[in-house]
Amino acid sequence: MTAATLNLRSRSPFDFAFAVLMVIACGIAFARYNPYMDYYEQAILLGATLALIAFGWFWRAMRTFLPVCALVALTGIYIYQGDLARGQTAFWLKYMLASQSLVMWMCVCFFLATAMFWLGMLRRSATALSIGVGLTWAAATAALSSALVRWYESYLIGSDVGHIPVSNLYEVFVLFCLITSLMYLYYAARFNARSMGAFVLLVISAAVGFILWYTFDRQAHEIQPLIPALQSWWMKIHVPANFIGYGAFALSAMLGVAQLLVSRGILTTRLPSYDTLGEVMYKAISVGFLFFTIATILGAAWAADAWGGYWSWDPKETWALIVWLNYAAWLHVRLVKGWRGEVLAWWSVVGLLVTTFAFLGVNMFLSGLHSYGGL
Repeated sequence: MTAATLNLRSRSPFDFAFAVLMVIACGIAFARYNPYMDYYEQAILLGATLALIAFGWFWRAMRTFLPVCALVALTGIYIYQGDLARGQTAFWLKYMLASQSLVMWMCVCFFLATAMFWLGMLRRSATALSIGVGLTWAAATAALSSALVRWYESYLIGSDVGHIPVSNLYEVFVLFCLITSLMYLYYAARFNARSMGAFVLLVISAAVGFILWYTFDRQAHEIQPLIPALQSWWMKIHVPANFIGYGAFALSAMLGVAQLLVSRGILTTRLPSYDTLGEVMYKAISVGFLFFTIATILGAAWAADAWGGYWSWDPKETWALIVWLNYAAWLHVRLVKGWRGEVLAWWSVVGLLVTTFAFLGVNMFLSGLHSYGGL
C-alpha cells in the first residue's frame, strides 16, 4: 500500500461509501457472532475490515468485486434457511450457489479462460483476451463466494465443526486459485498485459485439475471437523498469508517461462515485452516474499502456542525456510547485484518446483508434526 492509498484527502465519495459498507458488514458480523469469538478473533475481524478498506482504496476493482461476492454468498446462505439438507433439494443451491456448485463453476470458468487467453494470444484477438479476463473475474467471484458459503455450511453441520475453509488441501487449493487469479488480474490491468494470462492460467488450471481429482477420487469436498492441531485462531491468518506467497511465486514462475520463450524469439509479438515480464515477475516475488515472511513468523508463533517451541526443524518448517532463503537470495541478487534476464527467469521457474515440494512433497514423502496435511 502506498501513502496515497491512505490519504483521506484524496479519497472519492465512492471510497468512503465502500469503507462505510465494510464497517457495516463488520458491525453485523460482530453483533451476530461476538458470543462465539474470543479477543484474538475479534482483533482479526477488525484487522480484516481495515485491510479490506485499504485494499479497496488501493485497487478500485475490489470495490465491486467484494460486494458482488458477498451478495452471491448471502443469497446462497439465505436459500439454505438454516437447513443443510436444502443443498440437495433447492434448485439454486444444488446447481449454482452451494459451495461445491460454486467450485465447479469456478473450475469451468478457469478452463474456459485458459482457452480464451491462448486463442487471444495466438491470434492477437483483443476480444478473446477480454473474454478471458471476464471469465477469470467470474471464476474468482465463484471461488471467494464458495469459500464464504462453505464457511456457513460448516456451521450448519455443527458449531463444533464450523471453521474458516483453509484447513485442508481441497480448501487451500481453491484459495490458491483465487489469490493467483486476482494477482494476475491486477498486474494485467496495471501493465496492460492481458496476454500473460495464457501462461498464468496454466498453473491455475493445473490446480483446478487437482481439485477435480481430489473431489471425485477422494471425496475431499466433504466438510470434516478440524483435527486438534488446527483448532486455533492462528490458522485464520497464517494460512491466507502463506498462500499469497504461494500464489505470487506460482505467477512469477509462469512469467519466467514466458520470458524465456520471448528471449528465444518465440511469441515475441504476442506476449508483453521481455522487460515487462521481468518487471511483473519482480513485483510478484516481492509481494509474495513479504507475505511468506509474515506467514513464517506467524507459523513460528503458532508452533510456540501449540507445541511449546518456535522452531523444531520439522520437515515442513525446514522446507519453508528453504523457500524463504531461495526468494530472499533472488531479491538480493536483483536489488543489490543488479542481476536481470534469463538467470532470474530460470531461478523463478526452479523456485516453483522448490515451493511445490515444500507445500505438497513434504506432506507426501516426509513425516513430522505437519503430517496431517497428507494426500
